[in-house]
Amino acid sequence: MGHTTPNPIHQDPELDRPAGLPPRRGPIRRLLRWGGFGCLLVIALVFGGFLRFADSVTTLRPPAEPKADAIVVLTGGYQRIDQAVELLQKGAGKRLLISGAHPTTTPAQIRKMTQGSADLFSCCVDIGYDAIDTIGNAEEASNWIHAKGYRSVLIVTNNYHMPRSLAELSYVDPDIEFIAYPVVNSDLKSRNWFTDPNAMRVMLAEYVKVLLTGARNITGFGRHTGLRSASASGQE
Repeated sequence: MGHTTPNPIHQDPELDRPAGLPPRRGPIRRLLRWGGFGCLLVIALVFGGFLRFADSVTTLRPPAEPKADAIVVLTGGYQRIDQAVELLQKGAGKRLLISGAHPTTTPAQIRKMTQGSADLFSCCVDIGYDAIDTIGNAEEASNWIHAKGYRSVLIVTNNYHMPRSLAELSYVDPDIEFIAYPVVNSDLKSRNWFTDPNAMRVMLAEYVKVLLTGARNITGFGRHTGLRSASASGQE
């Protein structure tokens, strides 16, 4: 008769654990657990960042006595241009650039809209038609600033749009002093703006754009020219 070796009996290691200790978790469960913690942390950081962004936007105020070499207004609303022309009339800057105007808009239409004098527009207002977005505004403004030799510039745009505008301008031209002159959006004047769906939608959309701008400026990934002239030449 052949000699057979009895199969060893492997005892479950969990049976040897002291009573009262929880069972060991497998690698998949540990991964899911830490992944869940990571997701909660990211959500908390994003939510906290939005609260900080909202607070900085709603408390942003223009300087009491604004003064710079020049003024740049980013188009997107008549209220912005009105404010910029008023600053020019008061001598807050030597010259004004209206950046990002639609190609079909004439200087006469803008002057009529702002009720600015013909002499003021003739001597001290330039209209830029090349920018198609905020990146383009920054590039168009930078070209104009260097052509004129300015070192400090008042930036006029809506308060919710100001953080992204300054980020783009500083990225393109870090040596220029950009001074924020925010125009307060009417929907954000109320302390309870967060109960207004339209105001909340604007703030959330702009916050996402600010995050994307920061990531793009750090990595350089996805950055485009933002100028009509460059886009047209690229298609030829």
